[in-house]
Amino acid sequence: MFVHKIDDDIAIRLISLLDDQELFKLTERSRSYLREWLPWLDQTTKVEDTREFIKFCLKNYAENKGLNTVILHKGNIVGVVGFNELDWSNKIAYIGYWLGHEYQGKGIMTKVTKSLISYAFNDLKLNRVDIRAAEGNFKSRAIPERLNFTNEGKIRNGEWLYDHYVDHIVYGMLKEEWIKEV
Repeated sequence: MFVHKIDDDIAIRLISLLDDQELFKLTERSRSYLREWLPWLDQTTKVEDTREFIKFCLKNYAENKGLNTVILHKGNIVGVVGFNELDWSNKIAYIGYWLGHEYQGKGIMTKVTKSLISYAFNDLKLNRVDIRAAEGNFKSRAIPERLNFTNEGKIRNGEWLYDHYVDHIVYGMLKEEWIKEV
């Protein structure tokens, strides 16, 4: 099983079916906060919905198409981070993430994302990492900006968010750039 310790308090590990209850409770506690930027909240109304998401993640992992992990802070699940997609033919990883509301502002997401990027380049031998975020989601955009990703532009109407479209900002990091950063 994929487990990676970041520091004394933070680790990431492959999402598991045993996480369904705790992950759903975290989703419930952060529902109104997460709903502003994540389109799947209205379809996640019971533990079984979270369980189906986990099954999807594990299927992608088994098929080498993705790697979704839970973020652990002092042993508790506080969010999800991972490669929503692994494009092996082009050597690109697409990172997605979310963090429970009460865990924001502690540097957790920056640390786990930085670790995942290093894993993509050093272990998986990929050439590029993409992070996309809604233009108005400044907290999510702060992660790639803090990690010195290049803002590569805007995808207009990149995502349908309940009752309206939002534009996405595309951030990219190349392996050669990351080596200079670290």
